[in-house]
Amino acid sequence: MMSEDAGRMLVMYDDPSDQRSLSLDETSSTEESPDETRLSLETTADSVPYIGQRFATHDAAYEFYSEYAKRCGFSIRRHRTEGKDGVGKGLTRRYFVCHRAGNTPVKTLNDSKPQRNRKSSRCGCQAYLRISKVTDLGPAEWRVTGFVNHHNHELLEPNQVRFLPAYRTISDADKNRILMFAKTGISVQQMMRLMELEKCVEPGYLPFTEKDVRNLLQSFRKSDQEDESIDLLRMCRNNKDKDPNFKFEYTLDSNNRLDNIAWSYASSVQSYEIYGDAVVFDTTHRLTAFDLPLGIWVGVNNYGMPCFFGCVLLREENSRSFSWALKAFLGFMNGKAPQTILTDQNMCLKEAIAIDMPSTKHALCIWMIVAKFPSWFNAVLGDRYNEWKAEFYRLYNLESIEDFELGWRDMVDFFGLHTNRHIANLFALRTLWALPYLRSHFFAGMTTTGHSKAINSFIQRFLSAQTRLAQFVEQVAVAVDFKDQAAEQQTMQQNLQNICLKTGAPMESHAASVLTPFAFSKLQEQLVLAAHYASFQMDDGFLVRHHTKIEGGRKVYWVPREGIISCSCHQFEFSGILCRHALRVLSTGNCFQIPDRYLPLRWRRISTSPAKLLQSTSSDHTERIQLLQSMVSTLVTESAKSKERLDIATEQVSILLSHIREQPVASQGARDISPIHRNL
Repeated sequence: MMSEDAGRMLVMYDDPSDQRSLSLDETSSTEESPDETRLSLETTADSVPYIGQRFATHDAAYEFYSEYAKRCGFSIRRHRTEGKDGVGKGLTRRYFVCHRAGNTPVKTLNDSKPQRNRKSSRCGCQAYLRISKVTDLGPAEWRVTGFVNHHNHELLEPNQVRFLPAYRTISDADKNRILMFAKTGISVQQMMRLMELEKCVEPGYLPFTEKDVRNLLQSFRKSDQEDESIDLLRMCRNNKDKDPNFKFEYTLDSNNRLDNIAWSYASSVQSYEIYGDAVVFDTTHRLTAFDLPLGIWVGVNNYGMPCFFGCVLLREENSRSFSWALKAFLGFMNGKAPQTILTDQNMCLKEAIAIDMPSTKHALCIWMIVAKFPSWFNAVLGDRYNEWKAEFYRLYNLESIEDFELGWRDMVDFFGLHTNRHIANLFALRTLWALPYLRSHFFAGMTTTGHSKAINSFIQRFLSAQTRLAQFVEQVAVAVDFKDQAAEQQTMQQNLQNICLKTGAPMESHAASVLTPFAFSKLQEQLVLAAHYASFQMDDGFLVRHHTKIEGGRKVYWVPREGIISCSCHQFEFSGILCRHALRVLSTGNCFQIPDRYLPLRWRRISTSPAKLLQSTSSDHTERIQLLQSMVSTLVTESAKSKERLDIATEQVSILLSHIREQPVASQGARDISPIHRNL
């Protein structure tokens, strides 16, 4: 809607003595004001331009018209300058036009350069102010000789006009503040909130937007990006010289500047070999100080703790960059693709995964989606938001695809969300996030909120103190090293804990001797629940349901001779832990040990051959001690099962201990018995 002033001025003024044609479709360049000219508003009570209005300088006229435009709901730009034919040199006439004047010129397509798909705001608006230089009556001055205030578009409200680029400015003081914030590693959103509090303004009322801050950070980065890139590559090469197993890849742009870079550490590659079946590729973070998109590959180990696989910095977030990142990652991991990969809702990344990891099941992180719910649905649903969210989680956890789709339809009807674009988009992508569509794929439990918090906490460790770009590689290494040490300590603590058996079933004690405490606790939950279920043999398997139910249940198929069992709930396929239904059938069938294939290596105390691990070239003494402790723990558990086993173990350990005591003790080895502390 137009302001009252604008409504009264939908007329055209022109000075007959200074008629001149004006075509706003022209795209002639604008001449900027001389640096020495100071902008100052003409001191006048007039708030609307009029023919004959005088200004000391053309810049004063521009500022006056700009202030008028801001009050009315538009902005202006300098359009054209002219000199008077045959009379001296310099400017004699200037045009200031509405920011929507003219039409967008057709650009010549260039295949070698990417085209920016931006919609133009120009619509041929004819509103303008013309000023002419007058020198007849003494000192030179500028006089309004033409004014058209008719717009062919709606004018903006005061709370909208401030978002026009002409009125968005970042002062030098604010620029310095933003740069200081960037070096602390906080996000752009956090910067905006802090500055709103400092300036005591309502959220969204700073004279600049988040996009302006990102553009400013981009300019900071460009000012010394060449030096930063050289330092970063030098750092990676130095790491490679120190550790030949350190891996990195990079690309250069047409100007021989760093474009993308990815890296991984030797310990990460080793971890991926065992725990790389399910991976989270988190691309939601940026290096704030340099405004670079950051991608991090993370998994979960056999003790339920996050493990780092790799890192990538990208220049752009597009399909081409993501494709390069995925190929680099596969190269680090000797071409081994994960079974499943969890990502944010990014269509460019989705396309890249489909091409470069065709055998990998791609899914969306539910915790990244849920984090957006308040901004998507809070205002729409109001007091019903929590009720809707509870219904969403109920649908998300269903087992049947048919039940999910029917329930979704009912939910949309009940909450009146038929036209909501976020609801429509979620349903269109349902096969990528809803559990009924994902239960037959292995995700190592990383779809749960607990794992999401652990992963985010790990990532924040090396995002919290950004300094120079080259130092970021070292920050990640320190964070990974710290995490490795914490994992070692937690692993030893878990192994030393006394495991409490709750059912007394042979299957339970057997599983406790094989699985890590983390994995065993998950299986133990199912073993306890299995006692509450009844199993009925059918022609094609077993029907298992809770003892209080008379209908429904899960279908379990068991082939005892081959040691194969499966359940319609797909919990084993999804988490690697047998469900209560399958465990009930095994118990009913007098099975006293869980078949080996259902105690996956990735959840066992020792995930590969102990001999092979002991022969590893790793120099990490603490890791080898932890491995030995794990073996001893397993030895005690297995030996305690019978008198015969205990006798053999006691005899053999006595012989081994005597042999070890005959070996010399190095001074370095004596010092290494105490915990190793690394410089962080």
